[in-house]
Parts: sequence; structure tokens; C-alpha cells
Amino acid sequence: MRLAATAFLSAAAMVLSAAAYSQDSPQRKELRRVDLSGAAGMEVISSISEYKAGETLPRHTHHGVEAGYVVQGAMIQVPGQAPAMMQTGAPILNLRDVPHGGFKIVGPGSLILFTVHTVDKGKPLYDWIK
Repeated sequence: MRLAATAFLSAAAMVLSAAAYSQDSPQRKELRRVDLSGAAGMEVISSISEYKAGETLPRHTHHGVEAGYVVQGAMIQVPGQAPAMMQTGAPILNLRDVPHGGFKIVGPGSLILFTVHTVDKGKPLYDWIK
């Protein structure tokens, strides 16, 4: 009985971690993840994300602050608006639970972002807005 319970708990943990991972962005490559010193329950995650022309960055929020830098700019288009340039070198700052994103990369090349998220540990990095 104890072996069956252990097997069940192990399987449940794998399913839950797969569900949390599925909420991530496939364009994001995590570089480093560390606990935030002096702030229990918080972590800092640095990443590089590359969105190719034709891909969409869905509207979403985070359980904390996102700061970053546009490594390589590209034209983007919010539905119903004219395309606009997201300039190389532009800063990124999105506050906790504030919706952002929701645009398509229209090119000519890829949009590359370096981001640092200071977020609640154990929660998904992205909460997608439908």
C-alpha cells in the first residue's frame, strides 16, 4: 500500500510540473534562476526570448515584476493598430499583474528580448490572458 501511495504521489508531481511548464513560452530560454535574498518566497529568473516574424506574443501577466532590454528590435502589430517599431535598446518594465504583450511580430527579422523576472516562487511565470 505504501509503495502504491508513493508511486501515485510521484506521478502527480510529474503531472503538476508538466502543467506548470506548459504555461511557459516556447520562445524563452532560461539563463539563470536564483532565490531573491531577503525576500522569502521570491525568485529572480533571467531569460532570452526570440520571437520570429509571424509569431505572436500573447497577452499575459506575471506574479511579480518583469524588467529587461530589447536586444534586437522588430516591427510589431497590436490587433486593430498600425505596425510599430519596437526599437533595439528599448527598456522593458512591466509591473505585477499588469497585462502586457498581445502583439504579432511582423518583421523584418526576429524580436529578441532579455528579461529578468522577480516573481513569486512556485507560481507560473506567465498567466496567459484569453
